[in-house]
Amino acid sequence: MMRLLALLLMTGPAWAEGVMPSIVAPPAAGSVSTADGLAAWDRVRQVVSHPRCANCHVGPDHLPMWSGPEYPEPRPHGMHVSGGDSRMGVETLPCATCHITASTLELDPHQAPNAMIPWQLPPVQMAWFGLDGPALCRQLRDPQRNGGRDWVKLAEHLRDDASHGGFVAWGFAPGGGREPAPFGLQAHIDDVLKWGAAGQPCPE
Repeated sequence: MMRLLALLLMTGPAWAEGVMPSIVAPPAAGSVSTADGLAAWDRVRQVVSHPRCANCHVGPDHLPMWSGPEYPEPRPHGMHVSGGDSRMGVETLPCATCHITASTLELDPHQAPNAMIPWQLPPVQMAWFGLDGPALCRQLRDPQRNGGRDWVKLAEHLRDDASHGGFVAWGFAPGGGREPAPFGLQAHIDDVLKWGAAGQPCPE
C-alpha cells in the first residue's frame, strides 16, 4: 500500500511548498453502490456549496459574493467589485490589487485572502452560487457545465489546482479566522471519485 501511495505521488504533479499532497486513486466504475454514491455526493455538496468554494462561482454578472458565518446574510463583494468579462477584474479593479499572488497560503489575519496563483473568478459556465443540491449535482456531472470533465478529471482538477497552491487548497486552509470548507481535500477528492464510480447519481 505504501509503495502504491508513493507511486501515485511520484506520477502526480509537483506540489507547491507547504501544500499537503493528495492523490487521485479512482475506484473501478460500478464498484460503488448508488446508496454509497449518493452519500458521497452529499459530502461533495457540502464542500462545493460552502462559502469558501461557492462565493466566486458566480454567473454573468461577474459579482463575487460574501457569505457564510462571518456575514448575517449573503451579499455581493464590498467596494463594488466586479470580475468583468475577464473574470480577473482587469476592466475596473483587478482582483490582484488586494488578493496578491503569494509564495505561501499563510497570511496575516487582517490580509485579504491570497493564493499562489493569480486570483480570479472561475469560468462563467461553472457558476453555481445559490443552486440547490439536485441542480448542483446535475451541473457537476455535465461536461458542458463543468469545464469538459468526467468524474476522474474532476478529481484531477482538484488535485492539480491544489498542487499549485490554488483556490482549492486555499478553500480548505483559508486562514484569517475564516471557516474552511469541510472534510479536507483528500476526503473531498475521494468522495468525488466514489460518486463517479457509482455513476454520478443525483438526488431527486
